[in-house]
This record gives sequence, C-alpha cells and structure tokens, in this order.
Amino acid sequence: MPTVRMLRADEDALLACAVPDVFDHAVRPDLVREFLSDPRHHIAVALEGEAIVGFVSAVHYVHPDKPAELWINEVGVASSHRKRGLAKEMMQTMLVHGRALGCEVAWVLTDTENAAARTLYASVGGEELSQNTVHVEFKLM
Repeated sequence: MPTVRMLRADEDALLACAVPDVFDHAVRPDLVREFLSDPRHHIAVALEGEAIVGFVSAVHYVHPDKPAELWINEVGVASSHRKRGLAKEMMQTMLVHGRALGCEVAWVLTDTENAAARTLYASVGGEELSQNTVHVEFKLM
C-alpha cells in the first residue's frame, strides 16, 4: 500500500517521479520549485517507493475580512491506483494539514456531473452548498 504524506519543500525531485497519468501535464522543474518554495502551497502525495501515484494540491490564503481558508485545487490518482482509498486518505491528510495551519474552512469546486469527486468529498465530511457549481466546504474548527 502506498504511503500518504505531505511533501516537503526540499523534495522537488520526487515530483519528477510521478506516474505518467497522475498530473494533467508533464511536471516542469521551474514550476515545481516555484510551487514548493511558496509556503502557502501544499501538496499531499501517495508514494509507492519513490513514485508518486497520487496527489492533492491546495493553497491556504488569507483575506482582509476572512479567517484563513484552504482551497483544494486538484486531486489526482494514477489510473493503476484508483478505487483503493488513496484519494480519501490524501484528502484527510490535507484537511489535517489545513487545521494545523489554522484554516477554519477548506473548500473545493467540482462539476455537478463529477460523481466520483462528489462522493470523495462527501466521504471526508464535505457539505455541498450550491446548486449549479458544487461548492464543498469542510469544517476545520
């Protein structure tokens, strides 16, 4: 079973070892460095050995009139590793990380037709809040 954990800023070489269909496009070293060097960017990964077979990326942000929030940007799992609970475990890892950062809410958007994503988000406590675009929030505090 792959290991799920947060990726550290000094582990940029691991992103080059992602299974080909985990990310939408080829991983670019310049973007990896920029992403990992930004303390507000976060990525939970599923590692099988040193190969990344899944990820959840997120950004925590502050705004002048709101407490810190965690925006879940994307979830990806290699086709060879789907239906094993990795996405759920990575989401849980990211939500715990968001709490540790002091974020009061985590949220994600998905298409209404994306049943797999909606099932995943519900399985980790997400609550759908809108009709046309699905806005899912996770209460962290």
